[in-house]
Amino acid sequence: MNILFKEINNDNWEECFNLKVFKEQEEFVAPNSYSLLEAHYGKNLFPLAIYDDDIMVGFIMYEIDEEDNSMAMCRLMIDQKHQKKGYGRAAVLKLLDFIREKYGKMPFYTSFEPENKVAEKLYESVGFKKTGEVLYEELVAKIDL
Repeated sequence: MNILFKEINNDNWEECFNLKVFKEQEEFVAPNSYSLLEAHYGKNLFPLAIYDDDIMVGFIMYEIDEEDNSMAMCRLMIDQKHQKKGYGRAAVLKLLDFIREKYGKMPFYTSFEPENKVAEKLYESVGFKKTGEVLYEELVAKIDL
């Protein structure tokens, strides 16, 4: 496995749009089309395609909140054809290393639906701890980088 992040551009945006999760997971993550529009029209959102060498396997996005100068992973999805292969965990670990190298040590956040036990287990396995906060009906978790 050779995880790479690539910017979404004219060459790969359609492929990113077409990545899908399983039907029962749709309530846990926004479609990539929405996330890319949100990043285009929003502020301080950084969408990235997740590749294993030259194969796009998923999508990840992080954000910078200027109000409190915090950072968070706000999207993670692995295409249904590539799930259960370790890509989610590998992508989160790579993102944590990327953030640490680019921005330095800091608290880093994510959130997930309370019913999404797969996400909860994944995030805890890489060191996130639940803060006890709820934001937009999602549980907030934090890791110190």
